[in-house]
Amino acid sequence: MGRRKFVLAALCALIVIAVGWALVRTADPETTTAGARACSLATLPPQALDTVRKIRANGPFPFPPNDGVVFDNREGHLPGQLRGYYHEYTVITPGAPGRSRRRIVTGGSPLTNPLQYFYTDDHYDSFCLVTDAGR
Repeated sequence: MGRRKFVLAALCALIVIAVGWALVRTADPETTTAGARACSLATLPPQALDTVRKIRANGPFPFPPNDGVVFDNREGHLPGQLRGYYHEYTVITPGAPGRSRRRIVTGGSPLTNPLQYFYTDDHYDSFCLVTDAGR
């Protein structure tokens, strides 16, 4: 009876390993956690680089009451984190009145050198993980 349980456990472990390996091999390398695709600063509008530079320098920001505030991720498009992990910053849209729809959302600390940078040009409906903006 003990040998039968061992063989069954070993078989289950092999199945789990095989399924995991298959999932890793078929994963899209352009997709990151929570479905955000990967992007580089070079593919974003030049104003996004300006915003990243301002974040690193701790300002000055174009919309002080709004830039640097906690982003709550209410839409759930970014990986789940505790409140206060994400902060949002305006990416200027030339010719647009006000803040428009483009943002950089950072994740982690310190605020001037966060772990993650996400970009959205549709006011939080979708994001890309900016792979070359961080540390």
